[in-house]
Amino acid sequence: MAKRCEICGKGPVAGKNVSHSNRHTRRMFRPNLQKIRVITEDGTVRTMRVCTRCLKAGKVQKATA
Repeated sequence: MAKRCEICGKGPVAGKNVSHSNRHTRRMFRPNLQKIRVITEDGTVRTMRVCTRCLKAGKVQKATA
């Protein structure tokens, strides 16, 4: 299962942790993905992995129970 938003395509980005002594270790910045039930353009309901930025911006319409 990909760690990628199905709306905007945001995915993990590589970076580094930097300690107080300036040592660098590799790390990943991962998007905050949520599994939610979404109403698609054709009216069907399906579960998608969507980042919280897309949820907050209203780019998806959540399906009610």
